[in-house]
Amino acid sequence: MTNRLADTLSPYLRAHADNPVDWYPWGEEAFAEARRRDVPLLISIGYSTCHWCHVMARESFADPQTAAIMNDGFVAVKVDREEHPDVDAAYMAAASAFTRNLGWPLTIFATPRGRAFYAGTYWPPEPRPPMPSFRDVLAAVEEAWTQRRAQAEESADAVTDALARAAASVPSDLPDAAAIAEAAGAVAAREDRLFGGFGGAPKFPVATTLRFLQDPLVREHAPDAAASASRALAAMSASDLRDADGGFFRYATRRDWTVPHYERMLTDNAQLLDVATDAGEHDTARGIAEFLLAVLRRVGGGFGAAQDSESWIDGERSEGGYYLRPVDERAALQPPEVDGKVITGWNGLAIGALARAGALRAEPTWIDAAADAADVVLRVNRGPDGTMVRASLDGRASTAVATPADRGLLADGLFALALATGEASWAITARELLDEALEGGGGDPHLAANAIAISPDHTDGDLPSDAAAVAAAALTAWRLGAGDRYRAAAERTVRERAAQSREQPFAHGSLLRVAAGLVSPPRQVVVVTRDAGGELARAARAVDADVIAVVTPDQADALAAAGFELFEGKGESAERAYDCRDFACRLPVSEPADLVSER
Repeated sequence: MTNRLADTLSPYLRAHADNPVDWYPWGEEAFAEARRRDVPLLISIGYSTCHWCHVMARESFADPQTAAIMNDGFVAVKVDREEHPDVDAAYMAAASAFTRNLGWPLTIFATPRGRAFYAGTYWPPEPRPPMPSFRDVLAAVEEAWTQRRAQAEESADAVTDALARAAASVPSDLPDAAAIAEAAGAVAAREDRLFGGFGGAPKFPVATTLRFLQDPLVREHAPDAAASASRALAAMSASDLRDADGGFFRYATRRDWTVPHYERMLTDNAQLLDVATDAGEHDTARGIAEFLLAVLRRVGGGFGAAQDSESWIDGERSEGGYYLRPVDERAALQPPEVDGKVITGWNGLAIGALARAGALRAEPTWIDAAADAADVVLRVNRGPDGTMVRASLDGRASTAVATPADRGLLADGLFALALATGEASWAITARELLDEALEGGGGDPHLAANAIAISPDHTDGDLPSDAAAVAAAALTAWRLGAGDRYRAAAERTVRERAAQSREQPFAHGSLLRVAAGLVSPPRQVVVVTRDAGGELARAARAVDADVIAVVTPDQADALAAAGFELFEGKGESAERAYDCRDFACRLPVSEPADLVSER
């Protein structure tokens, strides 16, 4: 049997390289083989820190008899959802037509063209009513394909057509302050007043929603809704969801934040660093930053995707056992593995969060870590021709294309790094990436080539949606004076999805935060100084503003020369603070006491 997974970039795929299943990685070779044999595709989607993915692998994919059934009747494809988010989203949307129990591992049965005609998640090796065994499912699907193929293909086409119709959007008016406050109130109505956070079990951090509730417009027009974000963070920080080393787990299986699902994601922790920084919870922010630097940071400076929930203890695989030990006992144990994939957009989240927190708290090591990660991503994940890929591992770039969210999140992170360091080069690169994202295009080529319907879902998941990520970066570019076309781009995106965001505000926190930023005139504070640690700079970093920049005169001139008009004419003298409201700057001041903290 050809071992096609051993040399792939994904640690998740490599973990299945020794299975008796004749796995193919996602790509044209698998489609061609399914067409040649005229059999369905069995597409198994997961990720390396997914506990139930590990369980199904041990129970079914490592079993020679089950593998023989898979090999005989299907072309089996293994997909890392973190490397191919477009593929995961497309098939997750298709799976919703067949089951309400969505999650990972996601198991898709598709025609040789890749169109799904049946789907599910985890199936056990033996029947556990009401769940059939995985072998029973395989037998039923193979019978359906051979005996009722026309019906299976008709079902697949119907799902594809329905998803294509659902992807259409109807633009509407830009939400005003009252509409945004109403949306925030609707989110806050879901607050768990007893244990904090939102909803019941399982309970997630929902960082994208918390960031929306922290927006200055929400603080002004819906203060109780804004306060629910602080209450949620306080509850999570004091709960089992937060490990003793400061990092947060993926979610809690119980309403009171107990019994965590022990995997720890870069996405959650990077965004929660921003939440903690905004909330003034400095101990929580420090714990997260130290977790990022001590655990997820890879050799060379990039940040890995996640830390596993499982590890080896006393010769057995244990879910959560490592984390349940006191910190002083962990040194004697092998820690859970870190998925070392350096994912472009996820690193953008970490770069931005560390840059913002490092600037506010005068932590230069955090800013340096952000810069190191940016260097790695731009050197390895971006080719000589400027083409951006989704991820890399150990200095080797993936062939998976970057998503719009990858470019948007990285661009926004680089803008934050430019503000934290004063270096114009970061802002210039950020604008280039943003322009690429705004031009559109990209997407998984195999989905397009096989006319597989893309996901119509534009909601946030564990990170901002593609549209919201690009719109947020465009909003930042406009606030830095890069031009009104960036505001227009952000506004266009918000208008396209305004109706959905108002109907489902909990699922559109990132887009609503952009909408709030478009409604409120921006406040921008620029300090021109040769002493970045001086009193004037410290006072500026403590004010409530959308943009806080501390730059030298030369840096201000460089940013202005690069087309960021906020810095125009400000490099002429040092030790001056400019307080600008909607690009109209007040007379500069030189005394820290003259800077107004409030908006």
